[in-house]
Amino acid sequence: MASDEEYCDGYPSDQEPSFRSHTDITPDELTSALHSLVLLRSDMYLGLQVTNLTAVDQFIMNLEHNTLQEFIRTDKTPSTTMFLNAQSQMWIFAAYELLRTWRARAKDAVKLASNGGLELKAASLEEDQGYLHAGRAMRARQLREIAADPSIVETINTDLRRAHIPFSRLEHLRVSFAKHEVRGRNNSIAYAPGYGRISMMNGSLQYQLENGPVILDTISRRDIADELRALNDQSSVPTDEDLESFDEFMRASMSKEELQAMRADEGGF
Repeated sequence: MASDEEYCDGYPSDQEPSFRSHTDITPDELTSALHSLVLLRSDMYLGLQVTNLTAVDQFIMNLEHNTLQEFIRTDKTPSTTMFLNAQSQMWIFAAYELLRTWRARAKDAVKLASNGGLELKAASLEEDQGYLHAGRAMRARQLREIAADPSIVETINTDLRRAHIPFSRLEHLRVSFAKHEVRGRNNSIAYAPGYGRISMMNGSLQYQLENGPVILDTISRRDIADELRALNDQSSVPTDEDLESFDEFMRASMSKEELQAMRADEGGF
């Protein structure tokens, strides 16, 4: 372990950081990125979830930084790591549920637009409930706006593409944490679900994205938050080939025979 003097803000002084300092990240970056998604920015209640997610993100980034600094100073796993792990997983659950809800509504709107059901669905939501239902009224208004401007459907499809990769990675972690399974493989058993290691770059806990014996990647809560912040770049839209390649990669697995062959090539383990 290097001495304290060799470190500045959590990384060796002779190594350029591959991340932005948490003090440079403003709350409005995550807020504006998520609000860039059609149907999310016009829903007040989803907007409240965005506000919550942003506030907790700022809190956790500070906790990540302080945990890393203590780890560097003492060369021991800090007592705050358990709390950091809990906060990180709860944030990931919240981010997943927000995007899952938005995606479901976005896909439903696209389907209704394709079968001519936007007005009928809006009228159904506007039926008298015997009291003012602000949530139903808001959803009806969104659908009527889409019916009046069909170009919104294309924007929704673009937003779904922009959010596909970060959501898929987020979902992979959520399934591991919550169900102790591998995403897309029912009755599977996840490898070390919820076990994270402190990143020496920013203090965020790194978790494995795994599919059977294949370790696809390591990913931290900070990585996910940064990927969501990147939605601010609305010019970056994955192509069909990009999404197909990514999905194929995330499904990667090895048969027992392939694994045995790999072990033989590597001398066995």
